[in-house]
Amino acid sequence: MSERKRVMIPIRVEPGSDLPDAERRVVLEAVQNNRALEGSLLPILHAIQDRIGWIPPRLLPLIAHELNLSRAEVHGVVSFYHYFRQHQPGQHVIFLCRAEACQAVGAVQLEAHAKRALGVDFHGTSGDGRYTLEPVYCLGNCATGPSLMIDRELHGRMTPERFDELIGGRGGGAGAGAGA
Repeated sequence: MSERKRVMIPIRVEPGSDLPDAERRVVLEAVQNNRALEGSLLPILHAIQDRIGWIPPRLLPLIAHELNLSRAEVHGVVSFYHYFRQHQPGQHVIFLCRAEACQAVGAVQLEAHAKRALGVDFHGTSGDGRYTLEPVYCLGNCATGPSLMIDRELHGRMTPERFDELIGGRGGGAGAGAGA
């Protein structure tokens, strides 16, 4: 009797086929809208982060596949640029200016206060998930420093007291997420 040999044929799984439909659509739309640009990876990543709020690692294989890049190349870009978030941000993102003009008028003290009030360091999210604190190296608001931006709203002449008022007006308070 002859014994049949079993041959295993690998099934090719399309990158991104396991993603939620909404995330897959965001990636494919970003690629379609920006593929023709020179250096298209950066605009694509910006478009994805603008829609989702961050660059989930699970999206990298689909981005790489669509651009004919390796996952390592895409990961290298995401991890190199501090602007791209690799973790889900809080409901509100606070960008605190760290440029020299703002530092000269109180940004160092404001930074210390914001970190204490939120209970986080830069790139951290408060325990209640409301706020992510990010450094930025110029908001173009030098004449009215120190400056910060919450979500996309720019604020100048910021003091610790004004910071607390702004955070308090967004459903939190000084110490939100810091156990207070």
